[in-house]
Amino acid sequence: MEVCVDAGLVVKLVAQEPDSDRVDALFAKWHSTQTRLIAPAFAIAEIDSVLRQKAHRGELTAEMADVSFGAACQVPLRTPTVRKLRQRAWEIAKQLQMPQVYDSVYLALADLRQCEFWTADRRLSDRVREQLGFVRHISDGI
Repeated sequence: MEVCVDAGLVVKLVAQEPDSDRVDALFAKWHSTQTRLIAPAFAIAEIDSVLRQKAHRGELTAEMADVSFGAACQVPLRTPTVRKLRQRAWEIAKQLQMPQVYDSVYLALADLRQCEFWTADRRLSDRVREQLGFVRHISDGI
């Protein structure tokens, strides 16, 4: 079994934020059931960029940012190569009238791998959940 996770979930796992407790419980469940975590390849840079931004804005001390970065490097996040990912992301972005494809790449990956997509982004989940039944928000619980 596998789940597609967005960068926001990983950031909440490694840096204390609102809802980090929910994310901790999700990741613990996935670990105990040997569920594979997947994301698009750019998610790695997205996670690291968010952590750097938090350090730059003073939301994390330099030491906390380094610890969070180290923890993020230990998350067993796979970035599978999936045929037609780019095309499916484009189709989803068009279908849902999304102005950018970043989020639709996560959605396309989950769709093509036939797994759930978990996000910390309430706005995204509310916007697409009706059309894409595999989308889950952290408030959905475990």
